[in-house]
Parts: sequence; C-alpha cells; structure tokens
Amino acid sequence: MSLSEAIKTNALQKRFGKVTAVEELSLYVKSGELFGLVGSDGAGKTTTLRMLAGIMDPTGGEALVLGRNMAQEAEEVRGDIGYMSQRFGLYPDLTVLENLRFYADIHMIPAREQGSRIDELLGFSNLTPFKERLAGKLSGGMKQKLGLACALVHRPRVLFLDEPTNGVDPVSRRDFWRILHGLLGEGVTILVATAYLDEAERCHRVGLMHRGRLLACDTPKGLKGLMKGGVLEFTTAEPRRAVRLLSADFPSGSVALFGEKLHLYYADDPEEARERAEASLKKAGLEAPRVRQVEPSLEDLFVSLLR
Repeated sequence: MSLSEAIKTNALQKRFGKVTAVEELSLYVKSGELFGLVGSDGAGKTTTLRMLAGIMDPTGGEALVLGRNMAQEAEEVRGDIGYMSQRFGLYPDLTVLENLRFYADIHMIPAREQGSRIDELLGFSNLTPFKERLAGKLSGGMKQKLGLACALVHRPRVLFLDEPTNGVDPVSRRDFWRILHGLLGEGVTILVATAYLDEAERCHRVGLMHRGRLLACDTPKGLKGLMKGGVLEFTTAEPRRAVRLLSADFPSGSVALFGEKLHLYYADDPEEARERAEASLKKAGLEAPRVRQVEPSLEDLFVSLLR
C-alpha cells in the first residue's frame, strides 16, 4: 500500500450464504481525497464501508486503511477512523450537546479538551443555536449534521459516510457538502457512499458499483469520456407516454426519464436517432418534441453502462 493511499481494497469479497454482496472489489483512495462510491440500493456500498470500518470481516481479499488490514488490525487504527452509518444512530432522548459529550467520552477525549472541541463542531455544523434541543426533535438535515459532528469529535484522519444525505432536503444537502469540502482543507480523507449521482460530481474520483462489482472508476470527467455515442434530450407534453413508445422502438436501456424530459442514448448517428424517434412519436399522435443534444451526466453514463 502506497504512502499516498489512505484506503485500499484488494479483491475484496463478502458473501452471505449464497448471496454475494461484494465481489472482487479493488480500488484505492488517496490521502486527502474525496471519493464517491455510487450505486443503487443493493449495490454493495454499505457492506464495503462496514468492512473498511472494521465492523464486518470480509469473506476474501483485503480491506486496508492507513496501511492496516481491517480484518486483523482494526483496533490499531480505530482511533483514526470516523464512521457515520446510514441510519440515525444517536440518542433521541439526549440533547445535541449531550450526544456530543457522550461520543467524546467514548473516544476518551480528556475533559479539559472537550469544551473547545465541541464548540468548534457546533459552529462548524451550524448547530450552536440548537445545542439544548433533543436530538429526536431535530429535522432530518440537522440529525445528519449532528451525526457527522459526532463522527468527527475525535479528529479522525479517515471518514466513512454511508448515504449521509439520504432523505435530506436540498438546502441541507448543500450545507452538508459544504462541510465536507471544509474537512478536505484539514487533510481528512473522505469516502462517501451515495445513490445520488449529482453528488458524485462533487467528488475528486468516483467508483460506480452495481451488484457488488465495480463497473468503472475515474474522475467525473474521465468517467463521462467512457460513454459511447451520446445523448439526445426530448421535451414533450407527455414524457411518460413518450418513454413507453420509444422504449418499444429502441434497444433495451436506450431511453430514460429525467424529470419531465427523456434522454435517448444513441451509439452512432444522432440525426438518424432523432429522425427515428420523431417519426415514432408522430405516428402515435404526439406533438413534435423539442430535441437537443446534451452533454452526458454521470447518471447518463451509469444507465449506459448498465445497458
């Protein structure tokens, strides 16, 4: 493991009976990097993070953090790791301040240091005005920020975040990512698992997972370069009906709904794909759609890879 690599997996595997959750996963995260592990539910993201955090032993391969094999040496590096689980794991009947003090005690932070550290985290997460509020009475976004603050109370060098913004409103999501980028300035290495492909655009590098396997890994820009062909965006008054019609006329996985628009993935000639799609919609009685060629997003790439 290189000194510049804070996290590394070598052919990492995890099986639950006959079910393979993670298969032959090999990746690395550089020190001070923000790495996004992206995939839908069941992709193996949570299982991967649990093995890296030393919570779960692998069936095969290695999970290395700061040069330590987490299946054998987890205790030696646990103080350098922060882990925030997918579900709110704090104590709802304790206040924000009491939760932070509790986690500080768990990590054996001396009492003389706790006050300044907790004040810093409260300010960092914009929770100072709510420090006397019960954790169970916080909004979803504030709960996530409190969870992050508790994961940071012992100043970890490596931070694992499992879908930290799942179910959080857009404003809180933005605030959460602002906090993460602030941590990068302090030299913290961050591995975040997320199902939101727009969030992956904020990462230095991204690994796309599906059914336990790593489909691709690169910078967001580098990943988009993997896509063969391109994307046509259709704006129509009946997008869902248009998706059904075009899905019947084009290869499986070539058409996807994006909000009120639909994306058509073509392999070769965009004009041929446009004319074919317009003819199909016109035949079904749909008014002529507005069509434009767009730059593929990570979501477009992911759909294309699955296809």
